[in-house]
Amino acid sequence: MYDLPTYVWALVMAGAIGIPAATSAVLYRGAVAAGVSRRTATAATATTAAVLGGWLVVSGLLARAGVYSQDPGETVPWFFVAVAGTLIALLLATRIPIVSRILADSGTPARLALPHTLRIVGVLFLILMAQGRLPAAFALPVGLGDIAIGLAAPFVARRLARGDGRAGAVRFNVLGILDLIVAGSLGFLLLDLIRVTPSTEPLTLLPLALVPTTAVPLTVALHIVSLRRLRAIARSDKDRSSYVLAEG
Repeated sequence: MYDLPTYVWALVMAGAIGIPAATSAVLYRGAVAAGVSRRTATAATATTAAVLGGWLVVSGLLARAGVYSQDPGETVPWFFVAVAGTLIALLLATRIPIVSRILADSGTPARLALPHTLRIVGVLFLILMAQGRLPAAFALPVGLGDIAIGLAAPFVARRLARGDGRAGAVRFNVLGILDLIVAGSLGFLLLDLIRVTPSTEPLTLLPLALVPTTAVPLTVALHIVSLRRLRAIARSDKDRSSYVLAEG
């Protein structure tokens, strides 16, 4: 466990708990919009919340046991296994029939943008940099990138809900993924390949380990699903336009 001020713990937990909770909430709204019965919508939402919450607890226990904090060259890089495994599991879950039906609703991109608002807690990286606990080479681009995405999210969601802003939403999701790729790349480089002081080792310890192992894979999955839906909507609009022109 890493000794951090209480308010930093609060910021970490706001993101680690808040993003899954917001995702569960928008999933319920999506289920209702898709015409799913409230009973089924509630069951799907409760299951999602339980799975995401359960993984949060398990990941916390693994971090507490020091599983993620390994010496370079160890056989199984459990930290990266956790991050990649969680992302793959989330993307596979979108193929579950009830989940797929919910996500197929046209309002999905607008709803899935909202959980990203909580990425403003990326300010914690800037705080830790100021305290000398994280390197500026990591904290500055990652913290500022998360804050920018978090601030933009509600505006992107609002424009999509009004029926426009799709091009901006595509840019938002692409930049959101790039921000997370940069975070992961810098975190790895400054941990194993480039030695700096301070290092990014705190990211493998509690409470910070909860961010890359739970919140990051979920936000990447949200971006990917949103891009898929935006592409499908654009294709549908193009086909409809072609049909109208052909009929005319």
